[in-house]
Amino acid sequence: MSTVAVVGAGAMGEAIVSGMLARGWLPDDLVLAVRRPEHAEALRASYGVEVTDAVTAAAKADVVLVGVKPYDVHDVLTQIGPRLRPGALVVSLAVGLTTARLESALPAGTPVVRVMPNTPAQVGAGVSVISAGSTCDDAKLDVVDEIMSAVGAVVRVPERLQDAAGAISGSGPAYVFLAIEALIEAGVHLGLPRATSAELAVQTFVGASRLAAETGDHPAVLRERVTSPGGTTAAALSVLEDRGVRAAFLAATRAARDRSAEIGG
Repeated sequence: MSTVAVVGAGAMGEAIVSGMLARGWLPDDLVLAVRRPEHAEALRASYGVEVTDAVTAAAKADVVLVGVKPYDVHDVLTQIGPRLRPGALVVSLAVGLTTARLESALPAGTPVVRVMPNTPAQVGAGVSVISAGSTCDDAKLDVVDEIMSAVGAVVRVPERLQDAAGAISGSGPAYVFLAIEALIEAGVHLGLPRATSAELAVQTFVGASRLAAETGDHPAVLRERVTSPGGTTAAALSVLEDRGVRAAFLAATRAARDRSAEIGG
């Protein structure tokens, strides 16, 4: 296996580390870099991995995952670039930053992959959208696929679709959480105890998502199976349609896509 450095082991970086170890990677295959000493000590205690500074970690790795905030990525890349191993692969988890921008901060010819994960990766149920840079071949993209598969599904897209894909999957959990929150509040307004309403709402989303995933049926087909003519569900859906729920989702995802492009611009 390749040696993988994770620079910036925040919530997403730590989720990837945990997933990789669960999938058979060894602690010796990993080296982490974080800023806070107390965080470093916690990571060593939890996973038995080496934790050091960014430059040292990158110098030891075949693959470097950069999981810092978008505005910190350029500085990290310029620091680690001169110490990278020949042929080392750099993987960015930062929203919006194009592979061209990443490549411009690294030594010429450095292979780069752009990844947009999402927060369900923290429970092994994420989806990561990956795109190769100009000098990244299929073999190296396969390595990234293997790494990100440790925390969920992986979808490959041309980079021109990254911002759009991120608007669906990267930001998508927030849309779902908002819908769950709204459904819980609706249940409370209807007289349900909050705990009961929360359990009903959360488990309904879990079950509906699982049904869609496991059957592979189109969501419209699944929706129609729940919706009896003239019934309660039909009445509810009529209100949602009248309130423009589809148009709201379209506008929201366009806003997310455009903001991602602005960040990368």
